[in-house]
Amino acid sequence: YNREGDLLFSVAKDTVANVWYSVNGERLGTYNGHTGAVWCVDCDWDTKHVLTGSADNSCRLWDCETGKQLALLNTNSAVRTCGFDFSGNIIMFSTDKQMGYQCYLNFFDLRDKQQISDNQPYLSVPCSDSKITSAVWGPLGEFVNAGHENGEINQFSAKSGEILKKAKEHTKQINDIQTSLDLTMFITASKDNTAKLFDSSSLDHIKTFKTERPVNSAAISPIMDHVVMGGGQEAMEVTTTSTRIGKFEARLSNHHRSSFILFLRFFHAAYEEEFGRVKGHFGPINCVAFHPDGKSYSSGGEDGYVRIHYFDPQYFDFELEA
Repeated sequence: YNREGDLLFSVAKDTVANVWYSVNGERLGTYNGHTGAVWCVDCDWDTKHVLTGSADNSCRLWDCETGKQLALLNTNSAVRTCGFDFSGNIIMFSTDKQMGYQCYLNFFDLRDKQQISDNQPYLSVPCSDSKITSAVWGPLGEFVNAGHENGEINQFSAKSGEILKKAKEHTKQINDIQTSLDLTMFITASKDNTAKLFDSSSLDHIKTFKTERPVNSAAISPIMDHVVMGGGQEAMEVTTTSTRIGKFEARLSNHHRSSFILFLRFFHAAYEEEFGRVKGHFGPINCVAFHPDGKSYSSGGEDGYVRIHYFDPQYFDFELEA
């Protein structure tokens, strides 16, 4: 979503980034130019620019309104994650460790046209130990919190590139990181079947939400002490026979400072207890996101569909019995 929530951006394993009206699902337009799967997308705070990263070894900047490509930043390997800082002036993106190239976290200042034309970031941080799989900006644009393939979280300074803090709460790859609306917290989704809530600045671990299957994505409600999680395994990754293997859900949980096999699951953020599941997708759920007003959320699945879910009125009166 953009900051106002009227637009919803989606990318997939095809080459096109799409933008939709979130209120009715009508497609507003596309951003055409990538030649590989598009792994990440972000919109700046005033909805002027869109940033995408792709397996075609490029990160591209677009005019949100016209769809015109404004900048092309070529890399040596696939771009896995990207994002604007709150000012919209600084972008970061990470590249994969593949084809003999190591993972890098790159920073560009969009106000410096020379950086863009020369394809030279003002800061490029090598990550030789474990590649970055997801990353988000901190509250004031001073650092980036990055999740790694080995389950680590590192906080990188956007000025020097040094690692300011580390956390190792997950035992397997971190698939997704999303911040709270005020950027003070973030939630991680991991292959170790858990999602965890952290303080954005200190990296203090706050809560853990457990499921029976790998968590591909998790999001924090902007108005309730709830988190939603979605996930599941692709068939090729399933190594055990189980009556549950076919399930993928989205789950809702409560997160005071607050799973899914084929469902979305909701948890209470404070009590770490699951209180709801939503079915719909056929196959694993790759991404979940709350609307900024907290009255709806969207999910994207391996089935190729983006679904927008609106909460019933009684959801807002719901209280978990402790």
